[in-house]
Amino acid sequence: MDKQLLLGAEAIALGALDAGISGVYAYPGTPSTEITEYIQKNKHGHEQPVRSTWSANEKTAYEAALGMSYAGKRALVCMKHVGLNVAADPFINSAITGVNGGLVVAVADDPSMHSSQNEQDSRVYGKFAMVPVVEPASQQELYDATRYAFDLSESVQLPVLLRLTTRLAHSRAGVKSSATRIQNPLNALYAPERFVLMPQNARRQYNNLLGMQDRLEELSEHSSLNRLVPGKGKNGVLAFGIAFNYVMEVRQAFGLDFPILKIGHYPLPKKQIEAFFNTCETILVAEEGYPVYEELLRGYFGLQNDKQIRGRLDGTLPRAGELNADRVAHALGVTKKEVMPVPSIMVNRPPELCKGCGHRDLYEALNTVMSSCKEQHVFSDIGCYTLGALAPYNAIHTCVDMGASITMAKGAADAGLRPAVAVIGDSTFTHSGMTGLLDAINDRTSLTVIIADNDTTAMTGGQDSSANGSKILAICRGLGVEEAHLRTIIPLKSHLAENIAVLQEEINWDGVSVVIAVRECIETAARKKRNPAANA
Repeated sequence: MDKQLLLGAEAIALGALDAGISGVYAYPGTPSTEITEYIQKNKHGHEQPVRSTWSANEKTAYEAALGMSYAGKRALVCMKHVGLNVAADPFINSAITGVNGGLVVAVADDPSMHSSQNEQDSRVYGKFAMVPVVEPASQQELYDATRYAFDLSESVQLPVLLRLTTRLAHSRAGVKSSATRIQNPLNALYAPERFVLMPQNARRQYNNLLGMQDRLEELSEHSSLNRLVPGKGKNGVLAFGIAFNYVMEVRQAFGLDFPILKIGHYPLPKKQIEAFFNTCETILVAEEGYPVYEELLRGYFGLQNDKQIRGRLDGTLPRAGELNADRVAHALGVTKKEVMPVPSIMVNRPPELCKGCGHRDLYEALNTVMSSCKEQHVFSDIGCYTLGALAPYNAIHTCVDMGASITMAKGAADAGLRPAVAVIGDSTFTHSGMTGLLDAINDRTSLTVIIADNDTTAMTGGQDSSANGSKILAICRGLGVEEAHLRTIIPLKSHLAENIAVLQEEINWDGVSVVIAVRECIETAARKKRNPAANA
């Protein structure tokens, strides 16, 4: 047994390694990236070995993990909350097929949208799929719950969703590990009646899933992640996941003594909740994210008329953003003592492209070309280049979801917009841009796609991209881009005039054109220079 100082994300990774996984599948996405990175760098992960390279996107990651589970091995699949949207198809359907080897999907939600487009709550997906969900409250619980989740998955033969949030993923605490479990032997499951989801099989499997719900609820009733913290008084708190930490902090800081029912395993343990409700006059529901279970509890047991339930829905806690101890204290009617304010010694600065970044030179050329156009709309995507929306460039005008730049530009072109220009990164292009380009080619759309190829997934720290190794030219040729309108430029000041000319020609072309701006990310290039052995 060993104790280490770990990020919450790393605690999941170590728990998965010690649970005997044979593979981790993921696409980089803050705040989940460090789970896979820890496994990639871990000595134990190399000795076993554990498959740990990056996947093209979250859907391919989930389906590969499901395939490993089908073969009898344990697999971990990781993503951020919006990544689960991409993987939703196999995730929901894997609840119908069930699993063989343990399959755990670790999803890191991002309340307050620190680096995301929304703050959706992945517990909704777990409830929708009707599979077990575990939501630990600490780094130690993350480690223990990961191991527990793999055992649970194999016991009930269902995928298990493990939910954490940014604050837990990116904070550190001591984690005590335990003995490593050996990997499962290869034991591929021959069960076409489960895995061939033709209607007859799917209906039977769905009824089986419905029939399992009582058992899943009973397992939750006895889970160590759900427990009562006794206290005096008639005002109780129902605390979910990391919110339990904030509630305990307030309880200790102000010397309060109220009962708390901690919930970290779903479906909800109805018996525990009913017993808790029977001892309390009011209930504060503290959950990080959406009021998923507050909404459900308001209709539980017919108690909505004789129990005062407070939380996000009635404004006791704010509807948007992260919880914290101050917000919980205010909801409980207590406030911290006045303290001297911390002086501001730094001026807030908006994020910006790195000094020397090739995207700067790309946007300078693009802005020059677009300035002569009557319509100056540029559709962009998710990556470092999204910062081109800010001053001094103000070069892009949309960023909705992974891959949407090409398809939105296509739709605008179909509506008659000229020129229709999309900017997308190399990693995002292989994640979910290729199919949009294929649509444009099939429809002979008047569209220019600019692929900003910096040979990495830079936004999340420089992970390998599925486009690494100059694959993009071959992909575009294979999709059907005409050779004459498949161009490459180098975004440097010294190439500015040439780049403007190329962009101008392709934007004027009445058809599908692709311009690939090739220049290595300045940060990954610097890391390679500092540590060449790591890249050998």
